[in-house]
Amino acid sequence: MRNPETSGQRCRRPRGGAYGQRYTAVTVGRLLSLAFQAVIAGAVVFALASTLSPDKLPWRAKTVVVGDHTAPTPLERKEGVLSYAGAATRAGPSVVNVYAVKAPPKGLRRLPDLANPDEDSGQGGGLGSGVIISADGYVLTNNHVVQSAGSIAVAVGEGKPAPAQVVGTDPETDLAVIKVNAQGLSPIALGDSEAVHIGDVVLAIGNPFGLGQTVTQGIVSATGRNRVGINTFENFIQTDAAINPGNSGGALVDSAGRLIGINTAILSPSGGSLGIGFAIPVRTATDVMTQLIKEGRVARGWLGVEAQDLTPDLAQNLSVRSSSGPVLMRLLKGGPADRGGMRPGDVVTSVDGKPVADTRDLVERTAAVKPGEQVDFTVVRSGAETKLRVEVGRRPPIQNERTQQR
Repeated sequence: MRNPETSGQRCRRPRGGAYGQRYTAVTVGRLLSLAFQAVIAGAVVFALASTLSPDKLPWRAKTVVVGDHTAPTPLERKEGVLSYAGAATRAGPSVVNVYAVKAPPKGLRRLPDLANPDEDSGQGGGLGSGVIISADGYVLTNNHVVQSAGSIAVAVGEGKPAPAQVVGTDPETDLAVIKVNAQGLSPIALGDSEAVHIGDVVLAIGNPFGLGQTVTQGIVSATGRNRVGINTFENFIQTDAAINPGNSGGALVDSAGRLIGINTAILSPSGGSLGIGFAIPVRTATDVMTQLIKEGRVARGWLGVEAQDLTPDLAQNLSVRSSSGPVLMRLLKGGPADRGGMRPGDVVTSVDGKPVADTRDLVERTAAVKPGEQVDFTVVRSGAETKLRVEVGRRPPIQNERTQQR
């Protein structure tokens, strides 16, 4: 039955008296009842949510994210987002340990230097790395790893070392090719060193300090690095991936495990890695390897001259306007340059129409020419340009003692 005292009143409160007291009591009772019903309903909803969809609860979702240790997907591994395990797995079996036992010197032997106990007295063994290039056993390594070795052995993984023979060496690039007779070899996939960019991720794989195969990671710090003073012909890939003694001849690979360089040296006064390492580009390495396998040596062009860089005083004395370029100081009598009409005091300004920057540039440009080919040179003689056609000779082999190599 409807109460006549409260019917029709929704928001207005009576002003005092008995009516106001009764209104207040009724209102509080209804509020308490509604609150109790809301608590019951909330508990029911919570129980259902906890049972049917616990992951939808906000605090449960945070707990799952914090504790999630899901392994990277194959796509992430391929792109190198979280791991380079794929690249290391692909390239690792192609990198070998190279053991070179030095031939004993004739006559007297000097004692080891006590200040440098690691320096061998001439009869011990050397340790380096190498990269399998072909399934029939050709391995690329550094010349300084196998230089003067009386015997060489190659170990694949944890396997027993197998005897190997030197196919050929090229001291001017510090490369060597050896051959091992073994079954089940895994040739490495070749990358393109000319497609390498500064900032690319790279892995260095080798056998540092004889610890066993080790992988370090870094980036390409520079490309085309030369004038380092390590080799006659330099075009290094520079990297900050750790390279240490024993890594010589090992692989520098890209993030997909493809070979882009042969690790050869580090810049370090202490002998340990300081983040400045150098690798010979794979294109240079494979070109040298092909010639060593086919011919036993690398054929390079040669002029038979001694030259030095142009200085301001020389330029003034020779009446040369240019401020740079190589000046021919001496010529081998009857050599290619002498036969082609070059003279002492000539300043070489171009080779086949391309400017020559300095003496090293002249040597490298000439070396790139196949022996027996004719090349057009432009020289400045007594202030006037002269064009000469010279038949390039074959560069004679040199003996290059290695120092500061790792």
